[in-house]
Amino acid sequence: MDRSQRLRPFTLLLAVLTIFPFASDGEDRLNPSVSQLVVGVAPTWDSMTGQIQRFDKTEEGWRPAGPPVPVLFGKDGVAWGRGLIKEPDEGPVKMEHDHRAPAGVFRIGIIYTYDRSLPPGANYPFHTVGDGDAWVDDVNNPHYNQHVTVDPKNPPSWFEKQKMRRGDFAYRWLVEIRHNADPPLPGHGSAIFFHIRRGPTRPSAGCTTMAETDLVELIRWLRAGANPVYVCLPRTEYLNRWKAWGLPDPAFTGLFTVHRSPVSVRRSAALWRSKTLFL
Repeated sequence: MDRSQRLRPFTLLLAVLTIFPFASDGEDRLNPSVSQLVVGVAPTWDSMTGQIQRFDKTEEGWRPAGPPVPVLFGKDGVAWGRGLIKEPDEGPVKMEHDHRAPAGVFRIGIIYTYDRSLPPGANYPFHTVGDGDAWVDDVNNPHYNQHVTVDPKNPPSWFEKQKMRRGDFAYRWLVEIRHNADPPLPGHGSAIFFHIRRGPTRPSAGCTTMAETDLVELIRWLRAGANPVYVCLPRTEYLNRWKAWGLPDPAFTGLFTVHRSPVSVRRSAALWRSKTLFL
């Protein structure tokens, strides 16, 4: 099966969620077709660290699919992005080069990778990044915040600064967070992904980064048919909105304990895994 065939079913799913991202009757609630959810929580708008946790929808509601894991946001924290909901009136708004990760509710797009296949056990649409692939962050380029493939033997003048294949270990796996995507609005942020962190205390320019082992676990869990969605919010915003938006009850997550360092979160995750072996 060629790459275009791999991606075609997922393209149709994205089209469906673009039209029906939330429940009907004007409610700001997740569409019932969403059955995988990644929740990210930052202590405050200005926090560069936080946690994410995966959830599966069951007959009883949202239930954890794994323990919380530590992540890094932008060095200046998070800000309302352009996703499946209109950004509220209060709080910072995501802009290009503001060093903030987007907050809100976003579809999870495809995976971009240097590799020819996903990790063993993964089953999700992906694209192997070649010498002609670019992601455009130039606000004056008509392809702003879009994946573009050009002829690498005759690239346009802007290509060198926008190319995706750089041999950078942090970009081995890029899981697209579809912020400012439908359609892109120039200047409101581009190239937002989950990817490998550069160190446990080094934040990103606006992506959500984590240890490679945690990212690979996320990739193995994702399923296109589950219409996966990412929710990222400061702690107070989540506690104020979870019920109205149909998100996991904070009581059933591990995200609302006293904020801890990445090391202590890692120890808790290991303990959670050891306990689940006996459930």
